[in-house]
Amino acid sequence: MQKEDKEQPNYAIVAAVQIPSVTDIEFEASLNELRELAKTLGFTVVKTFVQKRAGFDVTAYLGAGKRQEIRDYVNNEYEITEVDEVAANLGDVEINTLLVDHEISPSQARNLELEVGCVVMDRTMVILEIFHRNARSRAARAQVEIARLGYMAPRMREAAKLAGSQGRQRSGEGGRGAGESQTELDRRKIRDRIAELQLEIVAMDAERKTQRARRQERQGIAGIALVGYTNAGKSTLMRALTGSEVLVANKLFATLDTTVRSLYPESVPRILVSDTVGFIKNLPHGLVASFKSTLDEALDASLLLHVIDASDPGFVRQLEVTNEVLEEIGADVVPRLRIFNKIDYVGDAAAQAECEATLREKYPDCIVMSAKRPDDVAKLHQTIVAFFQQDLIEAELFLPWSAQQWRGKIYASCQVLEERSDNDGAFLMVRGEAEAINKLRAQVQASTLD
Repeated sequence: MQKEDKEQPNYAIVAAVQIPSVTDIEFEASLNELRELAKTLGFTVVKTFVQKRAGFDVTAYLGAGKRQEIRDYVNNEYEITEVDEVAANLGDVEINTLLVDHEISPSQARNLELEVGCVVMDRTMVILEIFHRNARSRAARAQVEIARLGYMAPRMREAAKLAGSQGRQRSGEGGRGAGESQTELDRRKIRDRIAELQLEIVAMDAERKTQRARRQERQGIAGIALVGYTNAGKSTLMRALTGSEVLVANKLFATLDTTVRSLYPESVPRILVSDTVGFIKNLPHGLVASFKSTLDEALDASLLLHVIDASDPGFVRQLEVTNEVLEEIGADVVPRLRIFNKIDYVGDAAAQAECEATLREKYPDCIVMSAKRPDDVAKLHQTIVAFFQQDLIEAELFLPWSAQQWRGKIYASCQVLEERSDNDGAFLMVRGEAEAINKLRAQVQASTLD
């Protein structure tokens, strides 16, 4: 019986106000995005309510007429039409959630909730809940908790106001009530918890940077980071480039924790590929700040692969959002390669060719591909390796027979182009970073003097 309850679908409706400064294309793209976020959260969206206004209603976000329309719909007090989504597809359903496509104030949320008769979640709350459910690592969980606590604090004050008002009405008393005192206590607990989590994150960041520095010093590793809008296909491309099993799901924010794998087949220098959290329009600033350590992979990378969904009609807006976030965290100075992924989703061969030609004309240095095509992945692999090998040098290393213990390290640190030998030892023509080659030469010479 409990299993059946868990499988019951959650039905929701979406509402949004379009103000004059927002175009129809931008407005519809944002609504589609919210519906996808709702899907990730497990909701089935059955109807969308839109309203054009000069501005948001200060008391309850939506105008009075639209609020009444939603209330009637939630209570099934509406006239069924042929185009009605619920009547056409689902029959009678119980709607328990209203999703709002903006971040609204605590008082607006409370008033709207009271008036329409169901739970109200604004866009920020939806994103925070997705992050909360999907965070896996200790660092990601701590970062999400900070963002959620910061979001919930003012809403707790609003709830306390309502409780205090109702309590005074019942008792006929005024002044400071017990509910308000409890709120102050809760606010202090939140501040203390946020401070505690921030200290934990600082410690984890320091530990992670130390480990990364040691790894890079030990192995001479180069790094690339996959960045881009959520659901652009970064995880699919990550799996294709590294030959590893990483989560691939057709959901927004399927990946939250940073995943690091080696480029495969391996090259010289060895290259690590990092997947990062996807970007999204109107990502809450608290989340951008709290996920700074996750996005640090982009800052530390030598090359960014900016993955863009070529099949999405709104990819230009998504591209701009990614650029803005990268600039915000200071990663806009890192060399970047634009990769238009999912070209195979555009249509038939003719449509794909036309789309590719248009993209190459507008973005001359871009790569147009599908992460599901091995030939496309192989070409991208070659491009990445060529980027990191452009500053490599070729040199000859002499390895005496008495110093053969260094052979493995030479092969691990450099690309051996040719090898010949005589009575004294082996001569290896190698390609690698100048610093790594000089260090190896010095180590070999030092070992022969001991």
